[in-house]
Amino acid sequence: MRFDILGPFRVYREGRPVPLGSVKQRLLLATLLLRPNEVVGVNELTSMLWGDDEPASAASNLRTYVRGLRQSLGEGASWDGITAVAGGYVLRVGPDERDLDLFDAAAARGRDALVTSAAERAEAELSAALGLWRGAPLSDLPLRSMFARRVAQFEERRLLVEEDYAEALLALGAPADVVRRLRALLDRHPLRQRAWGQLMVGLYRIGDMAGAVDAFRQARQALAEATGLDPAPELVKVYDDILHHRPELAAQPPSGSDGPVPGPQVLRPEQLPRAVPEFVGRSVELANLDALLDGGAQGSSTGVISAVSGMAGVGKTALALHWAHRVADRFPDGQLYVNLRGYDEAGVVSPLDALSEFLEALGVPHARIPAGVEARTGLYRSLLASRRMLVVLDNARDSAQVRALLPGAGRCMVVVTSRDRLDGLIAAECAVPLTLGVLTAEESTSLLAGRLGVGRLSSEPAAVADIVEAAGRLPLALAIVAARVATHPSFPLGAIAAELHSTEARLDVLADGDVRRVFSWSYLALGPKAARLFTLLGLHPGPDLTAAAAAALAGMDTAAVTPRLRELTRLNLLAEHAPGRYAFHDLLRAYAAELAESSERADERADARQRLYDHYLHAAYPAALLLQPQWPPIEPVPPLPVPARRPVTDHGGALAWFTAEHRVLIRVVRQAAETGFDAYAWQVAWALNTFVAPRGLWQDQLDIQRVALAAAEKIDDLAGQAAANRLLSRALTRLGDRDAAEHRLKRALGLHERLGDPTGRAQTLHNYCELCYLDGRFDEALAHGREALRLYRLAGNRSCAARTLNAIGWLLASTGDYAQAIESCTEALDQQRQGDDRNGQAATLDSLGFAYDRLGDRDRAADCYEQAIHLFRDSADRYHEAETLIRLGDTREGMGDLPAASLAWHQAVRIYEDVGDPAAAEARRRLERLRPS
Repeated sequence: MRFDILGPFRVYREGRPVPLGSVKQRLLLATLLLRPNEVVGVNELTSMLWGDDEPASAASNLRTYVRGLRQSLGEGASWDGITAVAGGYVLRVGPDERDLDLFDAAAARGRDALVTSAAERAEAELSAALGLWRGAPLSDLPLRSMFARRVAQFEERRLLVEEDYAEALLALGAPADVVRRLRALLDRHPLRQRAWGQLMVGLYRIGDMAGAVDAFRQARQALAEATGLDPAPELVKVYDDILHHRPELAAQPPSGSDGPVPGPQVLRPEQLPRAVPEFVGRSVELANLDALLDGGAQGSSTGVISAVSGMAGVGKTALALHWAHRVADRFPDGQLYVNLRGYDEAGVVSPLDALSEFLEALGVPHARIPAGVEARTGLYRSLLASRRMLVVLDNARDSAQVRALLPGAGRCMVVVTSRDRLDGLIAAECAVPLTLGVLTAEESTSLLAGRLGVGRLSSEPAAVADIVEAAGRLPLALAIVAARVATHPSFPLGAIAAELHSTEARLDVLADGDVRRVFSWSYLALGPKAARLFTLLGLHPGPDLTAAAAAALAGMDTAAVTPRLRELTRLNLLAEHAPGRYAFHDLLRAYAAELAESSERADERADARQRLYDHYLHAAYPAALLLQPQWPPIEPVPPLPVPARRPVTDHGGALAWFTAEHRVLIRVVRQAAETGFDAYAWQVAWALNTFVAPRGLWQDQLDIQRVALAAAEKIDDLAGQAAANRLLSRALTRLGDRDAAEHRLKRALGLHERLGDPTGRAQTLHNYCELCYLDGRFDEALAHGREALRLYRLAGNRSCAARTLNAIGWLLASTGDYAQAIESCTEALDQQRQGDDRNGQAATLDSLGFAYDRLGDRDRAADCYEQAIHLFRDSADRYHEAETLIRLGDTREGMGDLPAASLAWHQAVRIYEDVGDPAAAEARRRLERLRPS
């Protein structure tokens, strides 16, 4: 393949032109060609194709254009040079396939030849490089501004090569060619001082003394009008040599560099502020910056840009300055630094003012600095074009603030730090993003140790761990705590940690370091809509949330809230830590909650919370019915009138939803109860139980049902109290507190009797049956089971009746009545298969396996266990899967198949360990039994 972009866009395959189709397809390929062998994001591509008029079908259209390009470039077959990857596309381009790469390579060889005075070779290489240009790059495409700026950088590279070529021609004795070429160049680019000097020499050598003097006058006038500067000393020297007919002028050209003549003085600014002492960690980020510097040093003609972003107080400036001091010797022409104060209440530094500071540092007298931004930017870039400098643009507000401060051509490196993600800089200027997170626990401890000494920390390791976690591993917060400890040497660390325990008080403890003020600068940078959303998100209990939950808080649909979430993530006030899931840093959550308490009226806060709890209840309830369709349902709080809900519609979706929201729902239950929404609290807890119980998460079940019971009692909701008592008893039973469990079952039975609820009584008696079995009270267990069966049949609940038949069968097998057990379980299994109760079938097959094993029919027992395990896995009932695996292992051991027994017990151990169940110890003892002594 051959891709020609230095002129009208052309593509060739094996020397034959390739038709590229529509303008959009051509633009797409051109965009990919400007970043070959890199992932170009879908957002960047759609922005390039449609700008602000992106249609709803943009993603689909983009895929269509990619398919079209593959067909065109493959001449009917699908060309594999364009690859879809996560988030975008990659165009694979070889080193000699772009005319731009061939141009750069020839230009580099030409410059090397000039350095070694090989003028003929230099002329040949530079002529070949310039011969690749057929006109303005991509001149036949409608380029958007961000695209056009990138393409304009190629023109700067061409101008440098034109000047190198002129130098080679002068060395070869062809001044007339130089005059002809440079007059045309300077008509279009009158500020190129090196070119003016070469033109003057060429005119002098062809005998046009007056023309050479007039050229100097023209150069001086053009510079004065555009920049207010006099010609550079190098150009003045050429003029003086011409006036005095110095002999060396006829013998050799003026000293040529690879870029424009530098400014009035050759200064080496070293503006880096002092680096933060006791810098710790960040090894990965430092390595990324090192790699970027090394990559740029290997031939980038436009320098490299690193965009370091992160939340307030995360240590962006500390990282940038630590790294900058470490590599300062790699930049022989010095370092420039400016604090742009993008989020500082004292005032943002404008690009105009920053450029003035930089130009003065580079030797331009204040009186001769141009007035406008564009003129200052042009002069600044001219002065940097031939230098290798490090430019640190600290604390930028956004991409627009730094764009004028970026060098053009040359070998400089720029490090920008900002709370903004600088998406515009990444898309348009090819900046490399580096997102900074909080420190690790080890790095946080090292930071404290560096400030306070290892001895101070070693005496109270638990308190140190508490401080680290309470400060959220945020460097700013850790530094403030360290200062507080250092100024109170008699305070035990435990006392400092205790001050930080309360989320509400945490910001007060950190007030000496102005954490609130630092956060407020980011908050004040938000638009009013995003600022209101940030405040409302402070009402969410965490640890993370979806766009749908944010929309519920804000009282709008998801489509309307999404742009506001993007603004919050762009400014690093919120992190999208997983696709579609957003999280606060703990201190930012506390700050948002504080704003919500102070800026939202009590009724508005209550309305937002109700919308939030309504969202979670009416997402959790239908998902719960999908997970446990045989469980008798409850009557949930009526849903609020909100934009169309999108509940899950199948078992897999319900399982995935609960898996993602499990930790959130636990907090929702607690918060709803604390804020007076007690009905939501016990009903969300009921729905969540359909997920935690089958996984054996008994401690979670215990915690949420205690809250649920208190909430139901507070509003005198008898149905809620009955459900919470029963579910609480199940957790207590599994955790071994059977006396408390029995008390709760009796309470539930009494409440169901008051309610006249035979199904609830039957469900409670079923659980009572299990408790009595575990206590060895088999007759009582059977009595409860048979009464539950009678009540279920009376209520016409065939599914629950079948499950109780299985429970009775298990009890019969446990007392040695295997024939009756098999009969009861077989009847249960038939009914469950008719009703497609897969989890019920699994439990019943487990009971049949137990009965057949006791009868000595181990092959049949193993088959039942295997079927049960398969069904338990299908319904994600891990706890009961583990119980059946234990029994399968016992049966395989009895059959003499020790490897199969070991495999089953190993699988059970993994499940018990995952859910934190002490039954893992007993399973491990079985495995020990198999090991040879």
